[in-house]
Amino acid sequence: MTDNNFAVNSASHINRGNVPERGSSAHDLGRTEPVAIDASRVYDSCGDKDCLSDIRVFFTSENQALINNAINVRVRDVDVLNVSLDLEPVLIHRGFYSIDMVFYFDVSLDVFVTPGGIPNTVNGLSIFSKRVILYGSEGNVKIFSSDLSINGLDAQNFSKRNLPKASVQVASPIALAAKLKESCGLCSPPCNIPKCICQYYGGEMTTPSNRTVFVTIGLFTIVQIERNVQVLVPSYEFRIPEKECVTSSDNPCEMFGRIDFPTNEFFPPQVIDLKNDDKLNFGSCKK
Repeated sequence: MTDNNFAVNSASHINRGNVPERGSSAHDLGRTEPVAIDASRVYDSCGDKDCLSDIRVFFTSENQALINNAINVRVRDVDVLNVSLDLEPVLIHRGFYSIDMVFYFDVSLDVFVTPGGIPNTVNGLSIFSKRVILYGSEGNVKIFSSDLSINGLDAQNFSKRNLPKASVQVASPIALAAKLKESCGLCSPPCNIPKCICQYYGGEMTTPSNRTVFVTIGLFTIVQIERNVQVLVPSYEFRIPEKECVTSSDNPCEMFGRIDFPTNEFFPPQVIDLKNDDKLNFGSCKK
């Protein structure tokens, strides 16, 4: 049976009134109908485990003044503020696209100014760039939608609306190490840092004068490229919730009483309990 005949038979099935009544059980597998939905299909993807060694950290002028007087630093935490992506077709390989990614990391550091003193906590910015090439197929159509206004068009993609969509998933980075070095003299921050990133730190990044901080970060990412496609899926009746909504209580002790006792917090698991846990199998960083 061809797809066209399948679609015609589906339409006649609906017209005959064989659609289950609203509120019928979703487990009645014999009463279904095929419907077309618009979904994102992943054409290609890749996963990476990167050890980002000795990435420079940039600070505002106020925090850089503290770094200039530091005798040691210790990394506390690293977070991903944003990732910018740029997708372009690879001219010599039709259907393939290069995805340029720029990662913006918020680095939290303990800065020691005096030996044995209480450290000061400062935050700085680290930037890492990466490129991957994935297959995204080709399309020769232009798509216009009611949710895209003319004033909101991206000039770069105005004539390339048939490009696929690229996305990246980033796990929480792992802060591995930090070290303090004398300024290299050629450590000017990039000139194209987004304004929203600078606003997060309350000012522009400055050039290190006396000392520079370098951090090592462990990064796990999944990059994928996808297109919108129409697929046929079996459809059942609309599902009506059977569970009643429970009204929350204003009594804080009553709410606290419904929380399970945190046994694992008092009795942490032993190494033998985590022996077969894949999350502990980090392996080694590749330079």
